[in-house]
Parts: sequence; structure tokens; C-alpha cells
Amino acid sequence: MEFSQIKKVLDIRCSGLFEAEIDRHTIRVLPENWLTVAKVLKADADLTFDSLMCLSGFDLGDSDMLGIACHFYSMDKGHMLEVIIETPKKNPTIPSIANIWRTADWHEREVYDLYGIIFEGHPDLKRILLPDDWEGHPLRKDYVQAETYHGITIKKDKTYWE
Repeated sequence: MEFSQIKKVLDIRCSGLFEAEIDRHTIRVLPENWLTVAKVLKADADLTFDSLMCLSGFDLGDSDMLGIACHFYSMDKGHMLEVIIETPKKNPTIPSIANIWRTADWHEREVYDLYGIIFEGHPDLKRILLPDDWEGHPLRKDYVQAETYHGITIKKDKTYWE
């Protein structure tokens, strides 16, 4: 199914709940509309987005927004869709889709850990990569790395990686 056809189905099922970016084959959804749209993406017989391929966080830098980009695929229909949801940095909250696509469980935990976005309704939202007592969210653009962690100096020179 082409993006224009996917958009037409969504226009009928989710009228007014998203904005389409035709040139990118992407839709943008507000956090408060996300669960409604997500359920349609999964359950609608014309769409059948049964695979959440990726859910990634992002920081818009100078903006006051954080967000996620979700990439969906329909095994049955053979089509793809990107969905973007943005939330303010001050209290970054997006509804969890872990109960719709089980793989979202790990993706959302990673985004929570590295960006600090809270996924409301997540079954077990806790850090997945960093220790529980780690302060901050290291992929945020405004993150300031600590000098030490439990008395161990954190090396800031990364030239040895290059």
C-alpha cells in the first residue's frame, strides 16, 4: 500500500489526530492522541502494522522538545510507516505502546534510560543500559557528564576511540 492510501485510511479512522508529512512518508501525532492512533495502526484490517521495527528517541537541541520516531512494517501488507511523537523536555511523557507491540517494552526502556522520556502505562519502566543510580540521561544535548562515578574518575578524553 502506498503512503497516500495509508493516509486515506488514517484520515477516515483517525480524523484530526495526526499530521502527515507526504514527502517523508511520516505522520506526526501528539502524545494525547498516540494510543488511539497506535491501536488503529495495529488492528485495522487495511493497515495491519504488526511489526514495530524500531522506536528511537531524539533531542531537538535548542528546542524545548524531545521525541520518539517509531518505524512500523506490515508483514501481511508489505508496507511501512514512520510515526513521530514529540513531548516537552520539562515533563517528557508519552503513552506506552508496550501492551500493543511487545517489542516496545525494551525500546521504551532504552529511550527512558538515555533521554528521560516517561512512557505512561509501561509495565516495567526502569533503566536498561545504565545503573539504577546513574544521574541524568546521557543522550540529551544538555547532559553534563559527571567527573566521577562511585569514586572512579570518568575519562573525558575520547580520542583513544578514534
